[in-house]
Amino acid sequence: IQFESLLSTLKIMQHDLQVRFGISKPRIAVTGLNPHAGEDGHLGREELEVIIPVIEAAKREGILASGPYPADTLFHADRLHSFDAVLAMYHDQGLAPFKFASFTEGVNVTLGLSYIRTSVDHGTALDIAGQSKADWRSMFAALRLARELALTKLNHDASSS
Repeated sequence: IQFESLLSTLKIMQHDLQVRFGISKPRIAVTGLNPHAGEDGHLGREELEVIIPVIEAAKREGILASGPYPADTLFHADRLHSFDAVLAMYHDQGLAPFKFASFTEGVNVTLGLSYIRTSVDHGTALDIAGQSKADWRSMFAALRLARELALTKLNHDASSS
């Protein structure tokens, strides 16, 4: 993991959560890379050497980032209500709990693009293509969210000009 890459990702998240989702002061949780967020360097040093300095730099830039949190306890419903988004350190760390909680209606949103991109969260499902077996709910949710994001961005752009 790289300092500049993580800080850039937090900046993109902050911007898109404000502009596309209409969250004026998004609260972003950052996971650790190592088990138990490294346990003060006993299980890995990435938290101490990279992640914590990134969070501190983000805070200096006005980003409400906090952590690093152990991923195995962060995704509990009682904890997630405190955050608007989570920056996970790798794909399966964030998507496994997300898919567990909302597999049929989950939506993948790509942030940092000049256009809105949403997709179903379950992947292409090529193994069942053309067999009338696919669940339509995730596609419907992706389309609905794309519409909502477009409307929020239009409202943001109108109020900014």
